Amino acid sequence: MIVIAHLSDVHLDGDRRAADRTRAVMEYLDALPHDLDAVLVSGDIANYAAEAEYEEAAKLLRSRHPLVVCPGNHDERAAFRRGLLGEESPSTEPVDQVLRGEGFVLAVCDSSVPGAHHGFLEESTLGWLDGVLTGTPRETPVLVAFHHPPVALHTPYVDEIRQFGEERLAALAERHPHLTAFLCGHAHTAAATTFAGRPVLVAPGVVSTLRLPWEASTGSSEHVHLDEPPAVAFHLIGDDGRLTTHYRVVVDRR
Repeated sequence: MIVIAHLSDVHLDGDRRAADRTRAVMEYLDALPHDLDAVLVSGDIANYAAEAEYEEAAKLLRSRHPLVVCPGNHDERAAFRRGLLGEESPSTEPVDQVLRGEGFVLAVCDSSVPGAHHGFLEESTLGWLDGVLTGTPRETPVLVAFHHPPVALHTPYVDEIRQFGEERLAALAERHPHLTAFLCGHAHTAAATTFAGRPVLVAPGVVSTLRLPWEASTGSSEHVHLDEPPAVAFHLIGDDGRLTTHYRVVVDRR
């Protein structure tokens, strides 16, 4: 069985609250009695893209499990590359990464748009992803991750800044039947839907939880729960190839 932990939207900002919540999740994962095949952190690592925030992220986002981190709309590519990937002369090109595990591939795409909050996959990223899928045997499941969901989640605050140009991604998926699912963050709520005939699995937010439209009592401005605990998703691929996702709330017990 393949097990991938998935967290998102830590929004480190120099404040103890965000750091403590991130630390609680990472310590929970490290304390698990079994090894994970991967840990995915799907964006919005820093809150203001400051150098100190990435320095803090480099200390907190460490794991005994294989770890891959991608940027979100609050991140800045060059600062992300410098602070988390250790690049001395970082570029502003998309941060696309691949983790090849035993029996699976995790292709992590950069859906961020410099200077904007919505998402879009650049042509270079789509070409890179096409190459990863083409180079992976058809019997090996490929999970594709990015920050922005490529579909509306019926949460107006998030849907306005989701991933656009998604028809290009759908066309790519049609050519590669072993593309198993899309993993993303951005919405600060555990959610599941479909896109291009595949599951779209959204990780909960670590720093906060989105209040859904029918939960708000004072209008659209009341969209964030700050008192809900952080949570994490576990994506499982069984021996039969079936994908299952579990969600777990993480309580800091220190």
